[in-house]
Amino acid sequence: MAINKESQSFTFIFSIVMVVIVATVLSLAALGLKEPQQENQKQEKMQNILASIQVMVERSEATAEFGNYVKTRLVLNHKGEVISTIEGPIKSLADGKKAFDSDAFNIDIKKQYRDQSKADEDKTYPLYVCEIDGEINYVVPLVGSGLWGPIWGFLAFDKDLNTIVGATFDHKTETPGLGAEINQGWFQDPFIGDKIFDENGEFVSIKVLKGGADADDLHGVDAITGGTITSVGVSKMLENTLKVYVPYFKNNADLASID
Repeated sequence: MAINKESQSFTFIFSIVMVVIVATVLSLAALGLKEPQQENQKQEKMQNILASIQVMVERSEATAEFGNYVKTRLVLNHKGEVISTIEGPIKSLADGKKAFDSDAFNIDIKKQYRDQSKADEDKTYPLYVCEIDGEINYVVPLVGSGLWGPIWGFLAFDKDLNTIVGATFDHKTETPGLGAEINQGWFQDPFIGDKIFDENGEFVSIKVLKGGADADDLHGVDAITGGTITSVGVSKMLENTLKVYVPYFKNNADLASID
């Protein structure tokens, strides 16, 4: 029986078949790319953590170098208590869901801060204990909102858990030449040497100040000219993220070595 290619039924069936074929191809492509994408994200995260302690590596080198500097991965609860301590290779789902969830590296930090369905006592927070040139540094992941979308970063502290030794920030959709400048060294480097506690031991965070910070201000850095909303977003990100770690910092600031 001849097929009438001019009929409406043929056009309809042909369209359905093409949609199914295209959807199948796209699904298979997405599955094939998922693992490489996840590996790239993992390497980029390692690269940024290392950059916060002033260890600069290419993304392809991050996996090999990560364990040389990041010695311990801690998971804290909302009280700043350590509920998991892991050394060695990063856990994967192949190690089991419990092992995967107990590894600080696998915590979705954005979800921890934004998930309104989860009570504070059920949230967990990662902290990385690093060693570089015999000195202990602590790295805190950051997450916040800029003008057009999410911003994030990592802040590294000296063993006094007060003095900043490195900072990295990045963004998804901030304005080029303005808010997007948060990922530039000229914006990040002034955080080094600043402190998040005042002389009385009170948490004051770091403020990104429009009009500039005084040269002797240990709790402020210059805002980005023309990037006011992004600068405010960085200030809020620092305060909201770091206050979660204050209990741990106050209880462990005198530690000079890895537990």
